[in-house]
Amino acid sequence: MKPNVTGEKRLRIWIDITNTPHVLIFRPIIKALTGQGHEVFVTAREFAQTSQLLERFGIEHTLIGKHQGKEIYRKIYGLASRTSKLVAYAAGKKFNLAVSHGSNDCAVASFFLRIPHVTMFDYEYAKAMHNINLRVSTKVLIPDMIPSEPLYEYGGTDAKIDKYPGLKEEYYLADFEPDETVVREIGLDRGKIIVVMRTPPDVALYHRFHNPIFMDVLQKLAARDDVQVVMLPRTPEQREEVLELGLANVFIPDRAVDAQSLIYYSDLVISAGGTMNREAVALNTPVYTLFEGKMGAIDTCLIAEGRMKKLNNPQELVIAKKPVYGQGKTRDINVLLDKIKEIAR
Repeated sequence: MKPNVTGEKRLRIWIDITNTPHVLIFRPIIKALTGQGHEVFVTAREFAQTSQLLERFGIEHTLIGKHQGKEIYRKIYGLASRTSKLVAYAAGKKFNLAVSHGSNDCAVASFFLRIPHVTMFDYEYAKAMHNINLRVSTKVLIPDMIPSEPLYEYGGTDAKIDKYPGLKEEYYLADFEPDETVVREIGLDRGKIIVVMRTPPDVALYHRFHNPIFMDVLQKLAARDDVQVVMLPRTPEQREEVLELGLANVFIPDRAVDAQSLIYYSDLVISAGGTMNREAVALNTPVYTLFEGKMGAIDTCLIAEGRMKKLNNPQELVIAKKPVYGQGKTRDINVLLDKIKEIAR
């Protein structure tokens, strides 16, 4: 095999993307890998705004399968169905390496095809997912804020587990340049307090209950004339639920938007998920978490450091313009690349 531009063996790398945030972390990884002369092949699952973001960033990909819903039996069917399709896709392509962010489908397919697989994630208590991908993956790549001990029960070992410093958001936002176009596209008034809200991940196995605070917070914000809320729903059902409320100062974009620029120009982020909260931390926008599952090590650490707040009651919410705009710490994407490529065959 011919060497690439850096003198390394030129690799054929398979990346599987199953959710919207994964597009963000893999965008600079794909760019850097192709820039080094490696061949990168991307598969994706149709879910939320995943395909829209891939198209917006110009990432060539093959759509395989879709999200099957939140019921456990549907998830089991989805795993079996999509894994078989991925095996058919990858067979004979002579991949040196496969990478995903918690994709059980890719992990199992790679195991069957004997392709070294790197699984990445940043929440250690997604038991159903980790009980599969930690056992069959070659490497587990996680932020260093997460302790190794909780992963042992899922099949994680010290030999498998590797860690990188900081947040994944600090890596993929390293080349970030804010674009105010998103504010105009949505029709926001920067003179008002702009609040970004992300709905609960109610299709996830680790978050199987309604978040009662979310709607209370939304109603509190909607009652203020000096506030504009940008709602970013995860599913069509969540979108319709909010639209039916008829709130005049709540904006719901029709398509995927430049969420990172939106967060940068916002005054407050309130989310029941994880990635958007950490993006707010990385972009120095005040952020509250409404997450109701078992708190992971990263969120626990960010709350302890005062970089994020846990909202238990809507009355605790501080609604105000943020004093300054600016980005926080950034990190070199090559740190992740070196750790990912280590296991290539």
